[in-house]
Amino acid sequence: MARIAGVNVPDNKVVEIALTYIYGIGRTTAKEICSAHKIDGTRHMKDLTENELNLIRSEIDSDRYVIEGGLRREISMNIKRLMDMGCFRGLRHRKGLPVRGQNTRTNARTRKGPAKAIAGKKK
Repeated sequence: MARIAGVNVPDNKVVEIALTYIYGIGRTTAKEICSAHKIDGTRHMKDLTENELNLIRSEIDSDRYVIEGGLRREISMNIKRLMDMGCFRGLRHRKGLPVRGQNTRTNARTRKGPAKAIAGKKK
């Protein structure tokens, strides 16, 4: 297994797919990284030479991409900022309800958690 940006990237996957195992790198970014160094994205990770792996590592480690811990920290700080401001989105985060205007009357079980039984509802 190749280790890139502190993540074990699977060897048996195609390069463009394997790079998406790094948090913050999707398909588009993976294609950009491959095309920047003229690496064929349809090759498997195990077929890459050590030089090509080093090129990918140097590209990802450059300051162009926010990945892994830095990205997680940035996202959590953005949510914390919204909560501290007390804006509508921050209040929804604080209460554990859907943030982006979804219906909460029947659905939203992912955000609200499992349904709580209401006592005295029997006939």
